Amino acid sequence: MKNAEKTREMTTTALLAVALAITGTFKLPAILPGCEFQLSAPFAVCIAACFGFRRYIRIGLLASALNLALGTHTIVNVSVAMIFRLVAGGILSVFGVHPVTLIISGPLGTLTGRLVMGIVMGTDPWPLILMAAPGMAFTAVGAGIMYPLLWRLKWIATASE
Repeated sequence: MKNAEKTREMTTTALLAVALAITGTFKLPAILPGCEFQLSAPFAVCIAACFGFRRYIRIGLLASALNLALGTHTIVNVSVAMIFRLVAGGILSVFGVHPVTLIISGPLGTLTGRLVMGIVMGTDPWPLILMAAPGMAFTAVGAGIMYPLLWRLKWIATASE
Protein backbone atom coordinates (compact mmCIF):
# COMPACT_ATOMS: atom_id res chain seq x y z
CA MET A 1 0.00 0.00 0.00
CA LYS A 2 2.88 2.36 0.77
CA ASN A 3 4.35 1.92 -2.74
CA ALA A 4 1.00 2.56 -4.40
CA GLU A 5 0.57 5.73 -2.35
CA LYS A 6 4.07 6.96 -3.26
CA THR A 7 3.49 6.16 -6.93
CA ARG A 8 0.19 8.08 -6.87
CA GLU A 9 1.90 11.08 -5.24
CA MET A 10 4.76 11.08 -7.75
CA THR A 11 2.37 10.78 -10.69
CA THR A 12 0.14 13.59 -9.41
CA THR A 13 3.18 15.80 -8.80
CA ALA A 14 4.49 15.17 -12.32
CA LEU A 15 1.09 15.79 -13.93
CA LEU A 16 0.61 19.04 -12.00
CA ALA A 17 4.14 20.17 -12.92
CA VAL A 18 3.45 19.56 -16.61
CA ALA A 19 0.10 21.36 -16.36
CA LEU A 20 1.78 24.30 -14.60
CA ALA A 21 4.56 24.42 -17.19
CA ILE A 22 2.07 24.35 -20.07
CA THR A 23 -0.17 27.03 -18.57
CA GLY A 24 2.98 29.11 -17.99
CA THR A 25 3.71 29.14 -21.72
CA PHE A 26 0.31 30.61 -22.63
CA LYS A 27 -0.31 34.27 -22.09
CA LEU A 28 -3.54 36.23 -22.28
CA PRO A 29 -2.99 39.13 -24.67
CA ALA A 30 -3.49 42.71 -23.58
CA ILE A 31 -4.07 45.99 -25.33
CA LEU A 32 -0.80 47.44 -24.01
CA PRO A 33 2.52 45.60 -24.52
CA GLY A 34 3.82 44.16 -21.28
CA CYS A 35 0.36 43.70 -19.76
CA GLU A 36 -0.07 40.16 -21.05
CA PHE A 37 -0.72 37.61 -18.36
CA GLN A 38 0.38 34.02 -17.78
CA LEU A 39 -2.46 31.62 -17.19
CA SER A 40 -0.34 29.71 -14.69
CA ALA A 41 -0.70 32.23 -11.84
CA PRO A 42 -4.23 31.38 -10.63
CA PHE A 43 -3.56 27.69 -11.26
CA ALA A 44 -0.39 27.93 -9.17
CA VAL A 45 -2.24 29.55 -6.28
CA CYS A 46 -4.80 26.73 -6.38
CA ILE A 47 -2.07 24.08 -6.40
CA ALA A 48 -0.51 25.67 -3.31
CA ALA A 49 -3.89 25.84 -1.60
CA CYS A 50 -4.84 22.24 -2.39
CA PHE A 51 -1.53 20.42 -2.04
CA GLY A 52 0.47 22.44 0.48
CA PHE A 53 3.55 24.62 0.31
CA ARG A 54 6.28 21.97 0.13
CA ARG A 55 4.62 19.98 -2.63
CA TYR A 56 3.76 23.18 -4.49
CA ILE A 57 7.43 24.24 -4.47
CA ARG A 58 8.45 20.81 -5.81
CA ILE A 59 5.82 21.10 -8.53
CA GLY A 60 7.02 24.64 -9.34
CA LEU A 61 10.66 23.58 -9.53
CA LEU A 62 9.77 20.75 -11.91
CA ALA A 63 7.66 23.09 -14.05
CA SER A 64 10.46 25.67 -14.17
CA ALA A 65 13.03 23.03 -15.12
CA LEU A 66 10.73 21.85 -17.90
CA ASN A 67 10.19 25.41 -19.18
CA LEU A 68 13.94 26.06 -19.13
CA ALA A 69 14.65 22.79 -20.96
CA LEU A 70 12.03 23.60 -23.61
CA GLY A 71 13.31 27.16 -24.00
CA THR A 72 9.93 28.72 -23.21
CA HIS A 73 11.34 30.59 -20.19
CA THR A 74 14.59 32.28 -19.29
CA ILE A 75 16.40 32.46 -15.97
CA VAL A 76 14.67 35.82 -15.37
CA ASN A 77 11.24 34.23 -15.96
CA VAL A 78 12.06 31.37 -13.60
CA SER A 79 13.43 33.75 -10.94
CA VAL A 80 10.27 35.85 -10.98
CA ALA A 81 8.14 32.69 -10.93
CA MET A 82 10.03 31.34 -7.91
CA ILE A 83 9.58 34.62 -6.04
CA PHE A 84 5.88 34.45 -6.88
CA ARG A 85 5.74 30.87 -5.61
CA LEU A 86 7.53 31.62 -2.36
CA VAL A 87 5.31 34.60 -1.57
CA ALA A 88 1.96 33.21 -2.75
CA GLY A 89 2.58 29.76 -1.27
CA GLY A 90 4.01 31.28 1.89
CA ILE A 91 0.91 33.41 2.45
CA LEU A 92 -1.33 30.37 2.06
CA SER A 93 0.93 28.29 4.28
CA VAL A 94 1.23 30.86 7.08
CA PHE A 95 -2.28 32.32 7.07
CA GLY A 96 -4.26 29.27 5.91
CA VAL A 97 -6.52 28.72 2.94
CA HIS A 98 -9.66 30.84 2.91
CA PRO A 99 -11.20 33.26 0.40
CA VAL A 100 -9.10 36.26 1.47
CA THR A 101 -5.77 34.45 1.22
CA LEU A 102 -6.77 32.88 -2.10
CA ILE A 103 -7.52 36.34 -3.48
CA ILE A 104 -4.48 38.23 -2.15
CA SER A 105 -1.71 35.62 -2.34
CA GLY A 106 -1.30 35.70 -6.13
CA PRO A 107 -1.31 39.49 -6.53
CA LEU A 108 1.12 39.87 -3.62
CA GLY A 109 3.37 37.24 -5.21
CA THR A 110 3.28 39.13 -8.50
CA LEU A 111 3.91 42.45 -6.75
CA THR A 112 6.94 41.06 -4.94
CA GLY A 113 8.27 39.42 -8.11
CA ARG A 114 8.04 42.73 -9.98
CA LEU A 115 9.70 44.62 -7.11
CA VAL A 116 12.62 42.20 -7.07
CA MET A 117 12.85 42.20 -10.88
CA GLY A 118 13.00 46.02 -10.87
CA ILE A 119 15.77 46.00 -8.27
CA VAL A 120 17.78 43.29 -10.06
CA MET A 121 17.40 45.00 -13.44
CA GLY A 122 18.26 48.40 -11.95
CA THR A 123 15.00 49.99 -13.03
CA ASP A 124 12.00 51.55 -11.36
CA PRO A 125 9.69 48.67 -10.38
CA TRP A 126 6.50 50.75 -10.38
CA PRO A 127 5.95 50.68 -14.17
CA LEU A 128 6.45 46.91 -14.02
CA ILE A 129 3.86 46.66 -11.26
CA LEU A 130 1.44 48.94 -13.09
CA MET A 131 1.70 46.82 -16.24
CA ALA A 132 1.06 43.69 -14.15
CA ALA A 133 -2.05 45.10 -12.46
CA PRO A 134 -4.56 43.58 -14.93
CA GLY A 135 -2.91 40.19 -14.44
CA MET A 136 -3.05 40.59 -10.68
CA ALA A 137 -6.79 41.18 -10.88
CA PHE A 138 -7.18 38.14 -13.15
CA THR A 139 -5.16 36.02 -10.70
CA ALA A 140 -7.35 37.09 -7.78
CA VAL A 141 -10.58 36.30 -9.61
CA GLY A 142 -9.25 33.19 -11.36
CA ALA A 143 -7.90 31.60 -8.18
CA GLY A 144 -11.22 32.12 -6.44
CA ILE A 145 -13.04 30.44 -9.32
CA MET A 146 -10.54 27.62 -9.93
CA TYR A 147 -9.95 26.59 -6.31
CA PRO A 148 -13.26 24.74 -5.70
CA LEU A 149 -12.78 22.83 -8.96
CA LEU A 150 -9.22 21.75 -8.20
CA TRP A 151 -10.22 20.86 -4.62
CA ARG A 152 -13.02 18.63 -5.95
CA LEU A 153 -10.67 16.99 -8.44
CA LYS A 154 -8.17 16.29 -5.66
CA TRP A 155 -10.94 14.88 -3.47
CA ILE A 156 -12.26 12.65 -6.27
CA ALA A 157 -8.74 11.34 -6.98
CA THR A 158 -8.09 10.49 -3.33
CA ALA A 159 -11.59 9.10 -2.71
CA SER A 160 -11.13 6.46 -5.41
CA GLU A 161 -8.31 4.78 -3.46
